[in-house]
Amino acid sequence: MNNDRKPKPIVSSDAPITVVGGAKVTRADLSTALKFAPTVVAADGGANDLGRCGIKPVAVIGDLDSLTEDARELYHDRLHLIEEQDSVDFDKALRHVSAPVVVAVGVTGGRLDHQLAVLNVLVRHADRPCILLGEGSVTCLCPPEVSLPVAAGTIVSLFPMAAVGVASVGLEWPTDGLAFSPDGRIGTSNTATGPIRLLPDAPAMLLILPDDQLGVLIEALSLRGAPTWPAPAG
Repeated sequence: MNNDRKPKPIVSSDAPITVVGGAKVTRADLSTALKFAPTVVAADGGANDLGRCGIKPVAVIGDLDSLTEDARELYHDRLHLIEEQDSVDFDKALRHVSAPVVVAVGVTGGRLDHQLAVLNVLVRHADRPCILLGEGSVTCLCPPEVSLPVAAGTIVSLFPMAAVGVASVGLEWPTDGLAFSPDGRIGTSNTATGPIRLLPDAPAMLLILPDDQLGVLIEALSLRGAPTWPAPAG
């Protein structure tokens, strides 16, 4: 198993990067992501349909077993083979890009086991801010502290990936002092009363918002000096 948590970046940017996965990607989601993160990296089979959209990724990263021959030929000069088989291609792509925040499309929807693997990647790479866009929502691992200027009535869902607590301001149902866990209390379908502030005590809480909050979330996560979780040891 590849335990290198800090590999040399294949792609680096001072601006957000879009990572495209191999699940179904709507043109609307792709167009939305590119407004905020115009540099594109494909995770293996995520490259297959990009040519039809007139998009050329700066890199195609993965074990490349899902890449069509057409895509392999089209992007032959930017293929980056990561041969280990102990991680999904989204993981391979995420840990080989360096950016203030990654916007990932084509990684939700489709098979449930693939979606669960993607959520696992968010938690295991808590030091790498990443937003999943798709299915009408945006999802990220909540950083140690985040403030979001959302409007009253915005749906705010919190889902724990492990035992975690989270202090909050601006939620209709306050979360202070509550113990969350995947097999216990969860925090889906809460509602903002106005701007919110969240302070989880561990890198284990997913934050899920409507997809029209993508810009707000990108700005908050990529803000210079914004707190982030430390990189995993080992």
